[in-house]
Amino acid sequence: MKSSVKKVVLAYSGGLDTSAIVPWLKENYDCEVVAFVADVGQGEAELEGVEAKAIASGASSCHIVDLKERFAKEVIYPTLKTGAIYEGQYLLGTALARPLIAEAQVEVAKKVGADALAHGCTGKGNDQVRFESAFAALAPELTVIAPWREWSMRSRPELLAYLTERNIPCSASITKIYSRDANLWHISTEGGELEDPWNPPSAQVWTWTTDPEQAPDQAQNLMLSFANGELTAIDGTPYAPVAAIEHLNHVAGAHGVGRLDMVENRLVGMKSRGCYETPAGAVLMAALQGLESLVLDRSVLDYRIRLGHEFAQLMYDGRWFTPLRHAMLAAAESIAEPLTGDVVVKLYKGTVTVTQKRSPNSLYSSAFATFDEDEVYNQQHAEGFIRLYSLASRIRALHQQAGEQS
Repeated sequence: MKSSVKKVVLAYSGGLDTSAIVPWLKENYDCEVVAFVADVGQGEAELEGVEAKAIASGASSCHIVDLKERFAKEVIYPTLKTGAIYEGQYLLGTALARPLIAEAQVEVAKKVGADALAHGCTGKGNDQVRFESAFAALAPELTVIAPWREWSMRSRPELLAYLTERNIPCSASITKIYSRDANLWHISTEGGELEDPWNPPSAQVWTWTTDPEQAPDQAQNLMLSFANGELTAIDGTPYAPVAAIEHLNHVAGAHGVGRLDMVENRLVGMKSRGCYETPAGAVLMAALQGLESLVLDRSVLDYRIRLGHEFAQLMYDGRWFTPLRHAMLAAAESIAEPLTGDVVVKLYKGTVTVTQKRSPNSLYSSAFATFDEDEVYNQQHAEGFIRLYSLASRIRALHQQAGEQS
C-alpha cells in the first residue's frame, strides 16, 4: 500500500506533530505531500507563517481554506438549535469543527488529484474516529494514513530530534506544557498539571477568559434577538454569525463566562480531563434555553432535551455524515421555528443569567398564571383533572385495600 500512494493531502497545523509528519510521509511512502490548513477561527497567530512552515517541512504546496463562515452557519447555529451538550457540560468545541475540516480536506484532495489523506491524530483520542468516519463517508476510495498509529516515535523529544536531524525548523520546544485546540467556538487545554484530576488548573490554563474573581464588579446586560432559533442582533445591532460569536467571546470572556474544567468519557474508552473556554456558547445556550421556556410546550421541550442529548453523542462520536444527523437537524429546525424574540442576559463574575425574555409566540399568559383574582380560570375545574390524572393510583389502592380485607 505504501508504494501505491503517490500524492497525499495532510491536515496540517504547523505544530510539532504535523511538521514531523510531512518528512515522515515522504520518507516512508515516497510520495508528494500537499498541506491543507483549515481556518476555523483559531486566530491569526496560529496561521501566521503556516504556509512557509509547510513548504520548509517538505510539502509541495499549502492550501489554506477559510471555513469560518461555513463553520458558523452550517455547524454551530444548527447544532445550537438541538441544545446539544455532551455529558451535561461540554459544548462540543473540538467535535463541532472536525466534520467541516475533514470535508474541506477531501475537497482539496479531489482538486489536486491525491490518492491518500493523512492526519496527525493520536491513536488514543476521539479525533481519529471523527476524521476517518468523515473520510469513509465522503471519499472511501482514498487511502487514509495515520502516522501516530504507524511510527515508533512516542514523545515530544523524539519528534524534535527527528526534525533537528533533517534541519527542519519548528517553533515547538521540549518545555511546552499544554496541548491546545482553538477555533471560532472555543479553546481547549489539556496536559500539564491537568493530567492529575486533584490539581486545580493554574492561571496559565485559561487564555480567553478573565478569572471570575478578577472580573468587573459591575454586571453587564446584553439583549440577544433571535429569529427561528438563530441570533440576529445584539443590543439592537444586527450581527452576522461569525461576527456575533467573536463579539460574544470578547464581551463574555471579559466577565469570566464560559469556563469548564471537566473529566469526560472519550469514545475510545478512556477518561480525559480538559479545560474548555466557550464564552459565546455559554451565552447563546443560556439565552436559547430561556426563549424555549417561554415558547415551547412541555412535550415539545421534553423532546428537544432528549434530542439535544442524542445529538451531542452523535457529534462527539463523529457521526456528522450520516442520515441520522440530517433527520435530527430537521427535527431541531422544526422545533426552533417559533423561537423568535428577545432575551436579556446578565454577565457577572463567571455567570450568565437570563433576566428578561419576550416573544410574539410566547405561551405564557399572565391572565392564567396570576396569583391575583382572574376571570379566565375556574380553579374548581382542577378537581376533575386531578381525579382523572390520579385514576390509576386510585384503582391500585382500592385493589390493595380489597386484598387486605379478604
